[in-house]
Amino acid sequence: MSSVAAYYNGKSVLVTGATGFMGKVLLEKLLRSSPDVKAIYILVRHKSGQSTENRVANLVKCKVFDRVRQEWPNFHEKIKPISAELIQPNLAITAEDTEELLSEVNIIFHCAATIRFDEPLKYALLLNAKATQQLLALAHKMQKLEAFIHVSTAYANCNQTYIEEIIYPVPVEPDRLFDLAEWMDEPLLDQITPKLIRDWPNTYTFTKALTEHLIQKEKGNLNVAIIRPSIVGASWQEPFPGWVDSFNGTSGLLIAAGKGIIRTVKCNTDAVADIVPVDIAINLTLAAGWYTAVHRPKSTLIYHITTGGLNPISWGQIESCAILSLEKNPLEKAFRAPKAYMTSNYLIHQYWTAVGHKAPAFLYDLYLRLTGRKPRMMKTLSRLDKTIAFFDYFTSRSWEWTSDNMSMLRNQLSPKDKQLFFFDVRELHWSEYMDNYCAGTKQYLLNEDMSGIPAARRHIRKLKTIGYVVKTTLLVIIWRLFIARSQMARNIWFFVVNLCYKFLNYFRASSTLRH
Repeated sequence: MSSVAAYYNGKSVLVTGATGFMGKVLLEKLLRSSPDVKAIYILVRHKSGQSTENRVANLVKCKVFDRVRQEWPNFHEKIKPISAELIQPNLAITAEDTEELLSEVNIIFHCAATIRFDEPLKYALLLNAKATQQLLALAHKMQKLEAFIHVSTAYANCNQTYIEEIIYPVPVEPDRLFDLAEWMDEPLLDQITPKLIRDWPNTYTFTKALTEHLIQKEKGNLNVAIIRPSIVGASWQEPFPGWVDSFNGTSGLLIAAGKGIIRTVKCNTDAVADIVPVDIAINLTLAAGWYTAVHRPKSTLIYHITTGGLNPISWGQIESCAILSLEKNPLEKAFRAPKAYMTSNYLIHQYWTAVGHKAPAFLYDLYLRLTGRKPRMMKTLSRLDKTIAFFDYFTSRSWEWTSDNMSMLRNQLSPKDKQLFFFDVRELHWSEYMDNYCAGTKQYLLNEDMSGIPAARRHIRKLKTIGYVVKTTLLVIIWRLFIARSQMARNIWFFVVNLCYKFLNYFRASSTLRH
Protein backbone atom coordinates (compact mmCIF):
# COMPACT_ATOMS: atom_id res chain seq x y z
CA MET A 1 0.00 0.00 0.00
CA SER A 2 1.04 3.61 -0.60
CA SER A 3 0.94 5.69 2.57
CA VAL A 4 1.10 8.95 0.60
CA ALA A 5 -1.75 8.04 -1.78
CA ALA A 6 -3.82 6.64 1.10
CA TYR A 7 -3.43 9.87 3.06
CA TYR A 8 -5.13 11.96 0.38
CA ASN A 9 -8.07 9.56 0.00
CA GLY A 10 -11.02 11.03 1.88
CA LYS A 11 -9.34 14.44 2.19
CA SER A 12 -10.45 17.82 0.87
CA VAL A 13 -7.60 19.65 -0.87
CA LEU A 14 -7.34 23.32 -1.84
CA VAL A 15 -5.08 24.14 -4.81
CA THR A 16 -4.19 27.63 -6.03
CA GLY A 17 -2.66 28.03 -9.50
CA ALA A 18 -4.40 24.86 -10.72
CA THR A 19 -4.70 26.26 -14.26
CA GLY A 20 -0.92 26.82 -14.44
CA PHE A 21 1.77 24.41 -15.62
CA MET A 22 2.70 22.91 -12.24
CA GLY A 23 -0.87 23.16 -10.94
CA LYS A 24 -2.24 20.99 -13.75
CA VAL A 25 0.34 18.27 -13.13
CA LEU A 26 -0.36 18.34 -9.37
CA LEU A 27 -4.10 18.09 -10.01
CA GLU A 28 -3.66 15.19 -12.44
CA LYS A 29 -1.30 13.21 -10.20
CA LEU A 30 -3.51 13.70 -7.16
CA LEU A 31 -6.62 12.51 -9.02
CA ARG A 32 -4.82 9.52 -10.53
CA SER A 33 -2.94 8.33 -7.44
CA SER A 34 -5.73 9.01 -4.91
CA PRO A 35 -9.04 8.44 -6.76
CA ASP A 36 -10.97 8.48 -3.47
CA VAL A 37 -9.93 12.03 -2.63
CA LYS A 38 -13.05 13.71 -1.25
CA ALA A 39 -12.78 16.99 -3.17
CA ILE A 40 -10.20 19.24 -4.79
CA TYR A 41 -11.13 22.90 -4.48
CA ILE A 42 -9.38 25.11 -7.03
CA LEU A 43 -9.32 28.90 -6.94
CA VAL A 44 -10.03 30.25 -10.43
CA ARG A 45 -10.40 33.85 -11.58
CA HIS A 46 -12.21 35.32 -14.56
CA LYS A 47 -9.76 35.81 -17.40
CA SER A 48 -9.96 37.18 -20.96
CA GLY A 49 -13.74 37.30 -20.82
CA GLN A 50 -14.01 33.67 -19.74
CA SER A 51 -16.11 32.77 -16.73
CA THR A 52 -14.86 30.47 -13.97
CA GLU A 53 -17.05 27.65 -15.32
CA ASN A 54 -15.69 28.00 -18.87
CA ARG A 55 -12.08 28.02 -17.68
CA VAL A 56 -12.62 24.85 -15.64
CA ALA A 57 -14.43 23.19 -18.57
CA ASN A 58 -11.43 23.94 -20.79
CA LEU A 59 -9.05 22.79 -18.04
CA VAL A 60 -10.53 19.27 -17.76
CA LYS A 61 -10.34 18.88 -21.55
CA CYS A 62 -6.56 19.39 -21.42
CA LYS A 63 -4.44 16.53 -22.74
CA VAL A 64 -2.63 16.24 -19.42
CA PHE A 65 -5.74 14.49 -18.07
CA ASP A 66 -5.95 11.90 -20.88
CA ARG A 67 -4.43 9.16 -18.76
CA VAL A 68 -6.69 9.71 -15.73
CA ARG A 69 -9.64 10.18 -18.11
CA GLN A 70 -9.14 6.62 -19.40
CA GLU A 71 -8.93 5.18 -15.90
CA TRP A 72 -11.73 7.29 -14.44
CA PRO A 73 -13.95 9.17 -16.94
CA ASN A 74 -15.81 11.13 -14.22
CA PHE A 75 -12.67 12.50 -12.55
CA HIS A 76 -13.90 16.07 -13.07
CA GLU A 77 -16.65 15.50 -10.48
CA LYS A 78 -14.03 15.73 -7.74
CA ILE A 79 -12.93 19.20 -8.90
CA LYS A 80 -14.78 22.01 -7.10
CA PRO A 81 -14.08 25.44 -8.66
CA ILE A 82 -14.16 28.49 -6.40
CA SER A 83 -14.35 31.90 -8.05
CA ALA A 84 -11.55 34.03 -6.62
CA GLU A 85 -9.21 36.92 -7.37
CA LEU A 86 -5.98 36.67 -5.42
CA ILE A 87 -5.08 40.36 -5.58
CA GLN A 88 -8.45 41.47 -4.17
CA PRO A 89 -9.34 41.79 -0.46
CA ASN A 90 -10.28 38.42 1.08
CA LEU A 91 -9.32 36.88 -2.29
CA ALA A 92 -12.78 37.97 -3.57
CA ILE A 93 -14.26 34.65 -2.39
CA THR A 94 -17.98 34.75 -1.57
CA ALA A 95 -19.18 34.27 2.01
CA GLU A 96 -20.83 30.97 1.07
CA ASP A 97 -17.67 29.57 -0.56
CA THR A 98 -15.52 30.82 2.32
CA GLU A 99 -17.73 28.98 4.82
CA GLU A 100 -17.38 25.74 2.84
CA LEU A 101 -13.60 26.06 2.64
CA LEU A 102 -13.28 26.79 6.35
CA SER A 103 -15.25 23.70 7.27
CA GLU A 104 -13.89 21.24 4.68
CA VAL A 105 -10.26 21.83 3.64
CA ASN A 106 -7.60 19.50 5.09
CA ILE A 107 -4.53 20.55 3.10
CA ILE A 108 -3.52 23.55 0.96
CA PHE A 109 -1.13 23.55 -2.01
CA HIS A 110 -0.32 27.16 -2.86
CA CYS A 111 1.11 27.15 -6.41
CA ALA A 112 -0.26 30.44 -7.74
CA ALA A 113 2.27 33.14 -8.64
CA THR A 114 3.32 35.46 -11.39
CA ILE A 115 6.49 34.05 -12.93
CA ARG A 116 7.25 36.97 -15.25
CA PHE A 117 10.71 38.38 -14.61
CA ASP A 118 9.71 41.86 -15.79
CA GLU A 119 6.51 42.10 -13.76
CA PRO A 120 6.01 45.57 -12.21
CA LEU A 121 6.86 45.42 -8.52
CA LYS A 122 3.36 46.39 -7.39
CA TYR A 123 1.65 43.50 -9.17
CA ALA A 124 4.37 41.01 -8.20
CA LEU A 125 3.96 42.07 -4.56
CA LEU A 126 0.19 41.71 -4.69
CA LEU A 127 0.10 38.31 -6.38
CA ASN A 128 3.17 36.63 -4.88
CA ALA A 129 3.29 38.05 -1.36
CA LYS A 130 0.02 39.80 -0.42
CA ALA A 131 -2.11 36.95 -1.80
CA THR A 132 -0.09 34.46 0.29
CA GLN A 133 -0.66 36.60 3.38
CA GLN A 134 -4.41 36.55 2.75
CA LEU A 135 -4.39 32.80 2.11
CA LEU A 136 -2.53 32.28 5.41
CA ALA A 137 -5.18 34.33 7.21
CA LEU A 138 -7.85 32.09 5.69
CA ALA A 139 -5.87 28.97 6.60
CA HIS A 140 -5.73 30.01 10.28
CA LYS A 141 -9.54 29.86 10.38
CA MET A 142 -9.83 26.41 8.76
CA GLN A 143 -11.15 23.92 11.26
CA LYS A 144 -9.63 20.76 9.76
CA LEU A 145 -6.42 22.05 8.17
CA GLU A 146 -3.47 19.69 8.56
CA ALA A 147 -0.80 21.21 6.27
CA PHE A 148 -0.02 24.32 4.23
CA ILE A 149 2.41 23.67 1.34
CA HIS A 150 3.86 26.68 -0.45
CA VAL A 151 5.60 26.33 -3.83
CA SER A 152 8.45 28.85 -4.02
CA THR A 153 11.57 28.75 -6.22
CA ALA A 154 15.18 27.66 -5.70
CA TYR A 155 16.14 31.12 -7.02
CA ALA A 156 14.35 33.03 -4.24
CA ASN A 157 17.80 33.58 -2.72
CA CYS A 158 19.83 33.70 -5.93
CA ASN A 159 21.81 36.62 -4.52
CA GLN A 160 23.61 33.86 -2.57
CA THR A 161 25.82 31.28 -4.29
CA TYR A 162 25.54 28.57 -1.62
CA ILE A 163 21.89 28.19 -0.61
CA GLU A 164 20.78 26.17 2.39
CA GLU A 165 17.32 24.87 3.29
CA ILE A 166 16.60 27.88 5.51
CA ILE A 167 14.64 31.11 5.20
CA TYR A 168 17.04 33.99 4.62
CA PRO A 169 16.51 37.53 5.97
CA VAL A 170 15.12 40.17 3.63
CA PRO A 171 16.14 43.85 3.52
CA VAL A 172 12.63 45.19 4.17
CA GLU A 173 9.48 43.93 5.85
CA PRO A 174 6.75 42.92 3.34
CA ASP A 175 4.07 45.03 5.09
CA ARG A 176 6.15 48.18 4.57
CA LEU A 177 6.35 47.43 0.86
CA PHE A 178 2.59 46.73 0.74
CA ASP A 179 1.97 50.19 2.21
CA LEU A 180 4.44 51.77 -0.21
CA ALA A 181 2.81 50.10 -3.23
CA GLU A 182 -0.62 51.24 -2.06
CA TRP A 183 0.03 54.98 -1.98
CA MET A 184 2.90 55.48 -4.43
CA ASP A 185 2.25 56.12 -8.13
CA GLU A 186 3.22 53.13 -10.25
CA PRO A 187 5.63 55.06 -12.55
CA LEU A 188 7.52 56.32 -9.49
CA LEU A 189 7.51 52.84 -7.90
CA ASP A 190 8.88 51.35 -11.12
CA GLN A 191 11.59 54.01 -11.10
CA ILE A 192 12.84 53.10 -7.62
CA THR A 193 12.35 49.32 -8.02
CA PRO A 194 16.09 48.62 -8.69
CA LYS A 195 16.96 50.21 -5.33
CA LEU A 196 14.21 48.32 -3.52
CA ILE A 197 15.10 44.86 -4.85
CA ARG A 198 18.85 45.47 -4.31
CA ASP A 199 20.94 42.50 -5.49
CA TRP A 200 18.02 40.36 -6.64
CA PRO A 201 17.93 40.23 -10.47
CA ASN A 202 14.17 40.79 -10.87
CA THR A 203 10.87 41.33 -9.06
CA TYR A 204 9.96 37.64 -9.32
CA THR A 205 12.86 36.28 -7.24
CA PHE A 206 12.67 39.25 -4.85
CA THR A 207 8.97 38.83 -4.05
CA LYS A 208 9.43 35.06 -3.68
CA ALA A 209 12.05 35.72 -0.99
CA LEU A 210 9.70 38.22 0.70
CA THR A 211 6.89 35.64 0.63
CA GLU A 212 9.01 33.00 2.36
CA HIS A 213 9.89 35.51 5.09
CA LEU A 214 6.22 36.44 5.44
CA ILE A 215 5.19 32.77 5.80
CA GLN A 216 7.77 32.20 8.52
CA LYS A 217 6.55 35.28 10.37
CA GLU A 218 2.80 34.66 10.12
CA LYS A 219 2.43 30.87 10.03
CA GLY A 220 1.64 30.67 13.74
CA ASN A 221 0.75 27.09 14.66
CA LEU A 222 0.17 25.95 11.06
CA ASN A 223 2.11 22.96 9.75
CA VAL A 224 3.99 24.56 6.85
CA ALA A 225 6.47 23.32 4.24
CA ILE A 226 8.11 25.26 1.40
CA ILE A 227 9.05 23.62 -1.91
CA ARG A 228 11.85 25.21 -3.94
CA PRO A 229 12.13 23.79 -7.47
CA SER A 230 14.76 25.16 -9.87
CA ILE A 231 13.92 25.69 -13.59
CA VAL A 232 10.83 23.53 -14.13
CA GLY A 233 10.83 21.75 -17.49
CA ALA A 234 8.73 19.17 -19.32
CA SER A 235 7.69 15.97 -17.58
CA TRP A 236 10.11 13.06 -17.39
CA GLN A 237 7.61 10.21 -17.16
CA GLU A 238 4.18 11.34 -15.93
CA PRO A 239 1.55 11.64 -17.20
CA PHE A 240 3.45 11.31 -20.50
CA PRO A 241 7.17 11.73 -21.28
CA GLY A 242 7.83 15.27 -22.51
CA TRP A 243 4.44 16.75 -21.60
CA VAL A 244 4.58 20.54 -21.43
CA ASP A 245 2.06 23.32 -22.01
CA SER A 246 4.01 26.43 -21.05
CA PHE A 247 6.10 28.56 -23.41
CA ASN A 248 7.98 30.06 -20.47
CA GLY A 249 11.66 29.49 -19.80
CA THR A 250 13.52 26.68 -21.53
CA SER A 251 10.50 25.55 -23.56
CA GLY A 252 10.20 28.84 -25.45
CA LEU A 253 13.92 28.89 -26.21
CA LEU A 254 13.79 25.30 -27.54
CA ILE A 255 10.97 26.22 -29.91
CA ALA A 256 12.75 29.37 -31.08
CA ALA A 257 15.91 27.33 -31.75
CA GLY A 258 13.92 24.55 -33.45
CA LYS A 259 12.21 27.06 -35.74
CA GLY A 260 15.61 28.57 -36.59
CA ILE A 261 14.59 31.98 -35.26
CA ILE A 262 17.39 32.36 -32.73
CA ARG A 263 21.02 31.66 -33.54
CA THR A 264 22.86 32.99 -30.49
CA VAL A 265 22.33 32.88 -26.73
CA LYS A 266 24.54 34.71 -24.26
CA CYS A 267 25.46 32.26 -21.53
CA ASN A 268 28.30 30.44 -19.85
CA THR A 269 28.41 27.02 -21.52
CA ASP A 270 30.11 25.54 -18.45
CA ALA A 271 27.47 26.84 -16.01
CA VAL A 272 25.06 24.25 -14.60
CA ALA A 273 21.63 24.15 -16.25
CA ASP A 274 19.52 23.31 -13.21
CA ILE A 275 16.41 22.00 -14.94
CA VAL A 276 14.03 19.76 -13.02
CA PRO A 277 11.17 17.79 -14.69
CA VAL A 278 7.73 18.98 -13.57
CA ASP A 279 6.56 15.49 -12.51
CA ILE A 280 9.60 15.13 -10.23
CA ALA A 281 8.78 18.47 -8.55
CA ILE A 282 5.12 17.51 -8.11
CA ASN A 283 5.90 14.05 -6.72
CA LEU A 284 8.09 15.64 -4.05
CA THR A 285 5.41 18.27 -3.34
CA LEU A 286 2.73 15.62 -2.70
CA ALA A 287 5.11 13.54 -0.59
CA ALA A 288 6.03 16.65 1.43
CA GLY A 289 2.32 17.34 1.95
CA TRP A 290 1.85 13.88 3.43
CA TYR A 291 4.94 14.15 5.64
CA THR A 292 4.01 17.62 6.92
CA ALA A 293 0.45 16.59 7.79
CA VAL A 294 1.27 13.21 9.35
CA HIS A 295 4.61 13.81 11.07
CA ARG A 296 4.06 17.51 11.92
CA PRO A 297 7.70 18.72 11.99
CA LYS A 298 8.43 21.27 14.72
CA SER A 299 9.88 23.79 12.27
CA THR A 300 9.11 24.80 8.69
CA LEU A 301 10.92 22.37 6.40
CA ILE A 302 12.23 23.65 3.08
CA TYR A 303 12.78 21.20 0.25
CA HIS A 304 15.16 22.00 -2.59
CA ILE A 305 14.22 20.02 -5.70
CA THR A 306 17.21 20.67 -7.96
CA THR A 307 19.46 18.59 -10.22
CA GLY A 308 22.78 20.46 -10.22
CA GLY A 309 24.17 18.93 -7.05
CA LEU A 310 23.10 15.35 -7.76
CA ASN A 311 22.97 14.99 -11.55
CA PRO A 312 24.53 18.08 -13.16
CA ILE A 313 24.45 19.06 -16.82
CA SER A 314 25.88 22.25 -18.33
CA TRP A 315 24.16 24.68 -20.68
CA GLY A 316 26.63 23.68 -23.38
CA GLN A 317 25.57 20.04 -23.03
CA ILE A 318 21.91 21.04 -23.06
CA GLU A 319 22.50 22.90 -26.33
CA SER A 320 24.21 19.88 -27.94
CA CYS A 321 21.43 17.50 -26.83
CA ALA A 322 18.70 19.92 -27.94
CA ILE A 323 20.11 20.50 -31.45
CA LEU A 324 20.49 16.74 -32.01
CA SER A 325 16.91 16.18 -30.81
CA LEU A 326 15.51 19.01 -32.93
CA GLU A 327 17.23 17.60 -36.03
CA LYS A 328 15.84 14.15 -35.25
CA ASN A 329 12.29 15.47 -34.66
CA PRO A 330 12.25 18.83 -36.47
CA LEU A 331 9.50 21.39 -36.05
CA GLU A 332 7.26 22.19 -38.99
CA LYS A 333 7.70 25.27 -41.19
CA ALA A 334 11.08 26.16 -39.73
CA PHE A 335 12.55 29.52 -40.72
CA ARG A 336 16.07 28.06 -40.76
CA ALA A 337 17.73 24.78 -39.78
CA PRO A 338 18.08 24.45 -35.98
CA LYS A 339 21.39 25.78 -34.74
CA ALA A 340 22.47 27.83 -31.73
CA TYR A 341 25.74 29.46 -30.79
CA MET A 342 26.33 30.01 -27.08
CA THR A 343 28.93 32.47 -25.84
CA SER A 344 29.66 34.43 -22.69
CA ASN A 345 31.45 37.16 -24.66
CA TYR A 346 29.27 40.26 -25.03
CA LEU A 347 30.84 41.49 -28.29
CA ILE A 348 30.67 38.09 -29.99
CA HIS A 349 27.04 37.75 -28.89
CA GLN A 350 26.22 41.19 -30.30
CA TYR A 351 27.93 40.26 -33.59
CA TRP A 352 25.91 37.05 -33.95
CA THR A 353 22.74 38.91 -32.94
CA ALA A 354 23.29 41.36 -35.79
CA VAL A 355 24.34 38.74 -38.36
CA GLY A 356 22.19 35.80 -37.28
CA HIS A 357 19.09 37.58 -35.96
CA LYS A 358 18.51 41.13 -37.11
CA ALA A 359 19.79 40.93 -40.70
CA PRO A 360 17.78 37.78 -41.68
CA ALA A 361 14.71 39.11 -39.83
CA PHE A 362 14.93 42.44 -41.69
CA LEU A 363 15.26 40.68 -45.05
CA TYR A 364 12.36 38.34 -44.28
CA ASP A 365 10.11 41.23 -43.21
CA LEU A 366 11.10 43.06 -46.41
CA TYR A 367 10.06 39.98 -48.39
CA LEU A 368 6.71 39.89 -46.53
CA ARG A 369 6.10 43.57 -47.28
CA LEU A 370 6.91 43.11 -50.98
CA THR A 371 4.46 40.19 -51.18
CA GLY A 372 1.70 42.21 -49.50
CA ARG A 373 1.86 40.53 -46.10
CA LYS A 374 2.31 41.94 -42.61
CA PRO A 375 5.94 41.91 -41.35
CA ARG A 376 6.38 40.05 -38.06
CA MET A 377 9.89 38.66 -37.71
CA MET A 378 11.60 41.76 -36.26
CA LYS A 379 8.86 42.07 -33.64
CA THR A 380 9.20 38.37 -32.73
CA LEU A 381 12.97 38.63 -32.44
CA SER A 382 12.70 41.75 -30.29
CA ARG A 383 10.59 39.82 -27.78
CA LEU A 384 12.97 36.86 -27.90
CA ASP A 385 16.04 39.03 -27.38
CA LYS A 386 14.32 40.55 -24.35
CA THR A 387 13.59 37.08 -22.94
CA ILE A 388 17.17 35.94 -23.56
CA ALA A 389 18.43 39.05 -21.76
CA PHE A 390 16.30 38.17 -18.71
CA PHE A 391 17.75 34.65 -18.70
CA ASP A 392 21.35 35.91 -18.92
CA TYR A 393 21.61 36.13 -15.13
CA PHE A 394 20.62 32.47 -14.71
CA THR A 395 22.58 31.04 -17.64
CA SER A 396 25.86 32.71 -16.75
CA ARG A 397 26.07 31.52 -13.13
CA SER A 398 26.00 28.31 -11.11
CA TRP A 399 24.53 27.80 -7.66
CA GLU A 400 24.90 25.12 -5.02
CA TRP A 401 21.80 24.04 -3.12
CA THR A 402 21.77 21.72 -0.13
CA SER A 403 19.30 18.81 -0.35
CA ASP A 404 19.27 17.21 3.13
CA ASN A 405 15.50 17.51 3.55
CA MET A 406 14.85 16.00 0.13
CA SER A 407 17.07 13.04 1.06
CA MET A 408 15.34 12.72 4.43
CA LEU A 409 11.91 12.69 2.81
CA ARG A 410 12.95 10.04 0.29
CA ASN A 411 14.19 7.85 3.16
CA GLN A 412 10.84 8.24 4.93
CA LEU A 413 8.94 6.75 1.98
CA SER A 414 8.00 3.09 1.70
CA PRO A 415 9.26 1.13 -1.34
CA LYS A 416 5.79 1.54 -2.88
CA ASP A 417 5.81 5.31 -2.32
CA LYS A 418 9.32 5.64 -3.71
CA GLN A 419 7.98 4.11 -6.90
CA LEU A 420 4.64 5.94 -7.06
CA PHE A 421 6.00 9.34 -5.99
CA PHE A 422 9.43 9.06 -7.56
CA PHE A 423 11.73 12.09 -7.24
CA ASP A 424 15.28 10.71 -7.30
CA VAL A 425 16.89 12.97 -9.90
CA ARG A 426 20.08 10.88 -9.89
CA GLU A 427 18.37 8.42 -12.24
CA LEU A 428 17.49 11.06 -14.84
CA HIS A 429 19.17 10.34 -18.21
CA TRP A 430 19.64 13.76 -19.81
CA SER A 431 19.92 12.87 -23.52
CA GLU A 432 16.74 10.77 -23.33
CA TYR A 433 14.98 13.50 -21.35
CA MET A 434 15.93 16.19 -23.88
CA ASP A 435 14.69 13.98 -26.73
CA ASN A 436 11.31 13.74 -25.03
CA TYR A 437 11.36 17.44 -24.08
CA CYS A 438 11.92 18.59 -27.67
CA ALA A 439 9.34 16.13 -28.98
CA GLY A 440 6.95 17.37 -26.29
CA THR A 441 7.24 21.00 -27.39
CA LYS A 442 6.36 19.84 -30.91
CA GLN A 443 3.48 17.58 -29.91
CA TYR A 444 1.89 19.34 -26.92
CA LEU A 445 2.84 23.01 -27.24
CA LEU A 446 2.67 23.46 -31.02
CA ASN A 447 0.10 20.67 -31.61
CA GLU A 448 2.12 19.30 -34.52
CA ASP A 449 1.40 15.78 -35.74
CA MET A 450 4.35 13.44 -35.21
CA SER A 451 3.50 11.73 -38.52
CA GLY A 452 4.68 14.92 -40.25
CA ILE A 453 8.30 14.40 -39.16
CA PRO A 454 9.53 13.00 -42.56
CA ALA A 455 8.18 16.09 -44.35
CA ALA A 456 9.74 18.37 -41.71
CA ARG A 457 13.10 16.63 -42.21
CA ARG A 458 12.90 17.20 -45.97
CA HIS A 459 12.16 20.87 -45.29
CA ILE A 460 15.23 21.13 -43.04
CA ARG A 461 17.43 19.51 -45.72
CA LYS A 462 16.08 22.03 -48.24
CA LEU A 463 16.88 24.91 -45.87
CA LYS A 464 20.43 23.60 -45.38
CA THR A 465 20.93 23.39 -49.15
CA ILE A 466 19.71 26.96 -49.56
CA GLY A 467 22.09 28.02 -46.77
CA TYR A 468 25.06 26.37 -48.50
CA VAL A 469 24.14 28.05 -51.81
CA VAL A 470 23.82 31.48 -50.17
CA LYS A 471 27.17 31.11 -48.36
CA THR A 472 28.93 29.92 -51.52
CA THR A 473 27.46 32.83 -53.49
CA LEU A 474 28.62 35.33 -50.85
CA LEU A 475 32.09 33.78 -50.88
CA VAL A 476 32.31 34.10 -54.67
CA ILE A 477 31.12 37.73 -54.51
CA ILE A 478 33.71 38.56 -51.82
CA TRP A 479 36.38 36.86 -53.91
CA ARG A 480 35.45 38.75 -57.08
CA LEU A 481 35.04 42.14 -55.39
CA PHE A 482 37.94 42.14 -52.96
CA ILE A 483 40.42 39.26 -53.21
CA ALA A 484 40.68 38.78 -56.99
CA ARG A 485 41.42 42.51 -57.54
CA SER A 486 44.23 42.80 -54.99
CA GLN A 487 47.58 41.02 -55.17
CA MET A 488 48.10 41.47 -51.43
CA ALA A 489 44.64 40.02 -50.63
CA ARG A 490 45.37 37.03 -52.89
CA ASN A 491 48.70 36.43 -51.16
CA ILE A 492 47.02 36.52 -47.74
CA TRP A 493 44.24 34.22 -48.96
CA PHE A 494 46.67 31.65 -50.38
CA PHE A 495 48.83 31.85 -47.25
CA VAL A 496 45.81 31.07 -45.00
CA VAL A 497 44.65 28.20 -47.26
CA ASN A 498 48.20 26.78 -47.39
CA LEU A 499 48.50 27.03 -43.61
CA CYS A 500 45.21 25.18 -43.11
CA TYR A 501 46.36 22.50 -45.56
CA LYS A 502 49.62 21.99 -43.63
CA PHE A 503 47.76 21.71 -40.34
CA LEU A 504 45.43 19.09 -41.80
CA ASN A 505 48.40 17.07 -43.09
CA TYR A 506 50.12 17.36 -39.72
CA PHE A 507 47.08 16.03 -37.82
CA ARG A 508 46.61 13.21 -40.34
CA ALA A 509 50.26 12.18 -39.97
CA SER A 510 50.02 12.33 -36.15
CA SER A 511 46.86 10.21 -36.22
CA THR A 512 48.55 7.62 -38.48
CA LEU A 513 51.58 7.38 -36.17
CA ARG A 514 49.37 6.87 -33.10
CA HIS A 515 47.55 3.99 -34.79
